[in-house]
Amino acid sequence: MSKSLSFRIEATDGKARCGVITTPRGEIRTPAFMPVGTAGTVKAMLPENVRATGADIILGNTYHLMLRPGAERIARLGGLHRFMNWDGPILTDSGGFQVMSLAELRKLSEEGVRFRSHVDGTIHMLTPERSMEIQRLLGSDIVMCFDECPALPADEAEVARAMHLSMRWAARSKAAFGERPGHALFGIQQGGLSHELRAESAEKLREIGFDGYAIGGLAVGEGQAAMFATLDFAPDMLPADRPRYLMGVGKPDDIVGAVRRGVDMFDCVLPTRSGRTGQAFTRRGVVNLKNARHRDDPRPLDEECACPACRGYSRAYLHHVFRAGEMISGMLLSWHNLQYYQDLMAGLREAISRGRLAEFEAAFHAARAEGDIEPL
Repeated sequence: MSKSLSFRIEATDGKARCGVITTPRGEIRTPAFMPVGTAGTVKAMLPENVRATGADIILGNTYHLMLRPGAERIARLGGLHRFMNWDGPILTDSGGFQVMSLAELRKLSEEGVRFRSHVDGTIHMLTPERSMEIQRLLGSDIVMCFDECPALPADEAEVARAMHLSMRWAARSKAAFGERPGHALFGIQQGGLSHELRAESAEKLREIGFDGYAIGGLAVGEGQAAMFATLDFAPDMLPADRPRYLMGVGKPDDIVGAVRRGVDMFDCVLPTRSGRTGQAFTRRGVVNLKNARHRDDPRPLDEECACPACRGYSRAYLHHVFRAGEMISGMLLSWHNLQYYQDLMAGLREAISRGRLAEFEAAFHAARAEGDIEPL
């Protein structure tokens, strides 16, 4: 890895790994879940509250930050860490996925993607070189290569075209990244659900050489069974001594299944987005606080959880503030969901270190199968 960054695997259980990524800004315990701070904030959360849940690293979004407030402005103000008051590691994505999914009037070429901003209609050009420049201005600790991620389902010819373009962009990203001691660059494997294309992509990435490797192009509409089938072989194609990051995943059972298949890092907007819409993740599955069954319930959301929502408030209160449109609803439920995710990661790390991942996974699924506690 880059100077001042390292990755050590401390325990394995089957394909699952438990380890630590060491950066100048602190250690990242793996398997790790990265809360998403799209526009310089993990929505409804203070940075110190995010840290209190157990998060070691957060994710920032290149596309959104380049449009508003602008990477150059953030750099003038001291970089993203200072700007958002987060002193731990930050990973920034490349912006490619958001350009493909959010921007208007996109035009893809070998050079990059020209697009119209969804914010104000201005025209921008995002290339591998510009993506590296933006992420350098932001000052992120882990930088992602610029790639194209086609939505699934797609025919194999289209997936192959996007993969080959992404590999050419990966080489350009590596050249533009240059030498940045203390900062890491991750390559992104593409290839859809194809074993052959994934193998070709992994071989090219290994030839270029990266500090870590991401598995891209999944959780984009293919379904869990297809995703797991791909993860049965895709992580094994990547260097075993480097972190493996499954981008944009995901649901708790997705994470557990991916960890068993050898993945080390995850990110997803689901915990905070669900919190803002009245949904809470618990050990017994997802609880919908919008439902009237909670309006007279004095019990905590999850009696095993130590977050403020569960320690200090009842289901009846959480139901009330959501129905009343009070901001505290999104704050409390986002904190709870992020706490749940970090507790899940801590449980996975402990299970791997003790060689008991199979037991942990069985108990995880059994508790979810029971469903929520009975109404009063």
